[in-house]
Amino acid sequence: MKYKGTLLVVKDCGRALKFYHDMFGLQLLQDNDGNMELTDGVYLQEAEYWEKFLEKSITPRSNSTELYFEEADIEAFVEKLQKLYPETEFVNRLMTHSWGQRVVRFYDPDGNLIEVGTPV
Repeated sequence: MKYKGTLLVVKDCGRALKFYHDMFGLQLLQDNDGNMELTDGVYLQEAEYWEKFLEKSITPRSNSTELYFEEADIEAFVEKLQKLYPETEFVNRLMTHSWGQRVVRFYDPDGNLIEVGTPV
């Protein structure tokens, strides 16, 4: 068995692809009509399909999981995020943990929680 990645439920794969490309440099590997495979083991699936398969609705901003990225120049990352996506909802602005790592947490356009931190 091999772990392949994490699937994110999104309203619009095209919009989500643009966000993840703009902010994290992820590239499209495969597009299966509402189901996309991106680099780094990230998969996108449109909510319409997800809810149909599960027969349940999704809960944006559930805060039960997060995607974690590391970025050495975190100030530049935050500046780019605010410039390209000014409507971003932050969970916490840039802060420093007691162990010295600087982090920012926010929701992607579909309510998936993301943390970006400096390398530890």
